[in-house]
Amino acid sequence: MEKDWVQELTMILGEAKVQTSVADVHSYSFDGSFGEYVPEAVVHVSSTEDVCQVMKVANAYKVPVTPRGQGTCLSGGPLPVHGGIVLDTSQWPSSVEIFPDDLIARVSPGTLTSTIHEAAAQHGLMYPPDPSSAHVSTIGGNLAENSGGPRGLKYGVTKDYVLGLEVVTPEGEVMRTGGKTIKNVTGIDLTKLIVGSEGILGVITEATLKLVPAPPALQTMMAAFDSMRAAGEAISKTLVSEILPSKMEFIDKACARAVENYQPSGLPIDAEAILIIELDGHPAAIQEEAEKVERVMMELGAKMVIMPQSAAEAAEIWKARKLVSPAIAKIKPTKVSEDATVPRSKIPEMMEKLAAIRENYGIELVVFGHAGDGNLHPNILCDKRDKEEMQRVELAVAEIFQAAIDLGGTLSGEHGIGTMKSPFLEDEIGLTGVDMMKRIKQAWDPNGIMNPGKVFAEEGQRLVLTHD
Repeated sequence: MEKDWVQELTMILGEAKVQTSVADVHSYSFDGSFGEYVPEAVVHVSSTEDVCQVMKVANAYKVPVTPRGQGTCLSGGPLPVHGGIVLDTSQWPSSVEIFPDDLIARVSPGTLTSTIHEAAAQHGLMYPPDPSSAHVSTIGGNLAENSGGPRGLKYGVTKDYVLGLEVVTPEGEVMRTGGKTIKNVTGIDLTKLIVGSEGILGVITEATLKLVPAPPALQTMMAAFDSMRAAGEAISKTLVSEILPSKMEFIDKACARAVENYQPSGLPIDAEAILIIELDGHPAAIQEEAEKVERVMMELGAKMVIMPQSAAEAAEIWKARKLVSPAIAKIKPTKVSEDATVPRSKIPEMMEKLAAIRENYGIELVVFGHAGDGNLHPNILCDKRDKEEMQRVELAVAEIFQAAIDLGGTLSGEHGIGTMKSPFLEDEIGLTGVDMMKRIKQAWDPNGIMNPGKVFAEEGQRLVLTHD
């Protein structure tokens, strides 16, 4: 017999929007991370009014609600840890309104991030945040996780481009934060509070985003080094040479070899470190900057520097970078993707620590990421069916997190905390910091129904890699 809250939601929204069968809800029990938690119901919403109705019923019955976009999250954010309702926004009609004179866009939560990029480009504008999953992830999830991407080095992350939000509270009320203006210091900045809160405070139903003029020209470069320390020094030297690239990506030798085995792309497989750089701006300016960056790379020991002469050649280099993730996934059936971030100057030291962790635990560990802003993606390749191996992986992941914190870094640069990193939150921000966050959560969500089991570790919780 269906529960009262399921019957009430079905009566309000219709049978097509409320699913409870095992076959229907199973695909919502996992995301791009670990753990498997089956919801009691999946509710498909396509309007702010739908969300309000769901939240009012859920709050009345004290049923957990987990907002979910496309489920590309790598930290467990959209997993229904305590069952209840998965609030699926992926079928929300895509909507992008561009206001070119104001340099803003108004978007619905179910809009693919790549769709926003395309709409802005039609007006000669750019929405800078560019997570690698932009072609499959929705903006609602990007907002909840405060997503980043390669352009974060020069342009920042999602929170830097959100001017206003429409949010449905846990009680089912509609709230608007911010607005359409660049300057807005009215009261506490609730917009910044909600962006990156991982769905624990409310449901984002609309966003007003800041756009910038698209740069008139781009120049890609690729440099190969015999040591990570030399590559790290080249990164630092470039950034203090009055040059700010839009992208500065890093691939280690194992990643390069994996890509070449997966889909040959011309990467130098004998190099210990490969840097891929993009400059943007006025054509004359970036030509001068490119020559300067090339000199820096060669002075610091680059084996080779490639400067593509066409957009097609540049696209091939960036395609190779985007192939890293699917390529390394072929090495073993399970991929643990992390995004520990350290100060740029600490990248070589972090790489040395990662090498030691690889050796100590006998694990397959490869590294790539956004070297320009210190956002590394250590990926451990393993087999979750091998319990002994997964225990070693758990220990290794914990040591990776601690190494990042010890070097003055952070647990996450763009993936969020979710379930994967919540046991380590106190290690970074301290007991008082966690307590203050919990007070905010309690004030916003007295019944504790919004995405419970995320961000804050629950009693006895450690990593969830060996979750049954």
